[in-house]
Amino acid sequence: MTHAPPALTLPGLIHHFAAVAPHREALVSGAVRLSYADLERESAAAAAGLRQLGVSRGDRVGVLMGNRAEWVVAALAALSLGATVVALNTWWTAPEIEYALDHSEACCLVTATRYLRRDYTEEIGRMRQEGRLRALRRVVGVGDGLPADWLAWAALGDADAPPLPEVPQPGDVALLLYTSGSTSRPKAVQLAHGHLVESPWHIGRRQGFTADDRLWLAVSLFWGFGCSNALPAILSHGGCLVLQESFDAAQALQLIEQERCTVVYGTPNMFQALHEHPDRARCDLTSLRTGATLGTPEQLRRVVDLGATRICNVYGMTEIYGNSHATSADDPLELRLVSSGRPLPGVSHRIVDVQSGRDLGPGEVGELRLKGRVMLGYLKDEAQTRAAFDEQGWFRTGDLACVDAHGNLQFRGRLKEMVKTGGINVSPAEIEAVLMAHPDVQQALVTGVPDPVRDEVLGAIVIPRAGKAPSEEALRGFCRQQLAAYKVPSLFRFTTEAALPLTTTGKVQKNRLAQVFFPQRASEGALA
Repeated sequence: MTHAPPALTLPGLIHHFAAVAPHREALVSGAVRLSYADLERESAAAAAGLRQLGVSRGDRVGVLMGNRAEWVVAALAALSLGATVVALNTWWTAPEIEYALDHSEACCLVTATRYLRRDYTEEIGRMRQEGRLRALRRVVGVGDGLPADWLAWAALGDADAPPLPEVPQPGDVALLLYTSGSTSRPKAVQLAHGHLVESPWHIGRRQGFTADDRLWLAVSLFWGFGCSNALPAILSHGGCLVLQESFDAAQALQLIEQERCTVVYGTPNMFQALHEHPDRARCDLTSLRTGATLGTPEQLRRVVDLGATRICNVYGMTEIYGNSHATSADDPLELRLVSSGRPLPGVSHRIVDVQSGRDLGPGEVGELRLKGRVMLGYLKDEAQTRAAFDEQGWFRTGDLACVDAHGNLQFRGRLKEMVKTGGINVSPAEIEAVLMAHPDVQQALVTGVPDPVRDEVLGAIVIPRAGKAPSEEALRGFCRQQLAAYKVPSLFRFTTEAALPLTTTGKVQKNRLAQVFFPQRASEGALA
């Protein structure tokens, strides 16, 4: 494949490869091993069962479980009926799950009975008993100990069901992903079939995917990096997806070795755990070649050290089908360490001065705006959908970035992370870049800390390199050489990566940095 994916829907991809390469392995999940022919057959059987439960075109089907074969089969089954898959976050609390099921009006839920420490039979059962899930008609359970009114996954469908005709069209809604933001409730992002295949297919091309590749995935399938990037990226190239139900570093190292995985998808904290695990030296990871991640140069070097020497740096968010930019595996490592690469084919970008709206040139930092493969909108929220686009139809990412003369993107932080100190707006990313240029600094994060006089002052959280102990005065003097006085941090804290507050997807929670590292100043600001 060199020109276009073989189909523009996920069920269409499986049908294609089941026809041209039926015995090629498509999915590994624990003891389950499915070829493309197996995956099509099991999806058809599950689709027949969902249809018997009343699921039809335009309905929404929730999926709630870890990374299991049933997640993929259930999703393909629902999609082949023309239904939309609601990917439910296993890190959510019961009220958050209830909100998403109610807001999406999911008519059917396919769920594990338990996941890690969670008992979904008790949580979902209580919601239904109290009549709080008005649209939910049926629940299909994966696992033991099912409530009497749940249908067992094993009893769903007809194993002899013929493949269903492909119902969805490229423009139909395939996925509904809930994303956090500035609003009090998560927003429901609607993603269409066609873009859900095209964008990851191009990402796979940037990584050099072939049908022989095997992608290790412990990143949760409910997250966009999983279901709207890794899953369609590998399946659109006819490769194999190797699932790990939940991340454990020792198990991940064994799985990569046993399955001879060539591709890794992960977050910086995952790769740090793999890199530092004592079993790493005893595992054969020589099969690794490429993959996708994001992070600082130091964090990407860890992935290279693991063996994925052609790792690709990416930029993305839920609303843009996982990623809009990716480096190429053929790019020099020096570029891949610091840049998210060029826009994917079919995607246009511009860097805009937020106040004036003018386009900025190479090296100038402004808001990144995109056109091309962008969400269909937020479900039931026309106001937020309108606000997400500017007057010319460009999607407002809310991210600060710049591009070099060749169009390679460099992420520079969130627009809402701008600090106003003494009435002047300051970009934390600019200061972070200066601090990380110091030879004793591995990573630096800058945040606004409440101040009664200046509104906010700049606080720097610094992770020193191994064996180094830079002083506040040394770093402050280093900053003074390169930054205006008002950009030099007033406060410093030295810490470790393990102490950083992270989201469930491994990103630093910048909105919590002041609270965690400057708690007294933060609390005084809250009381002021």
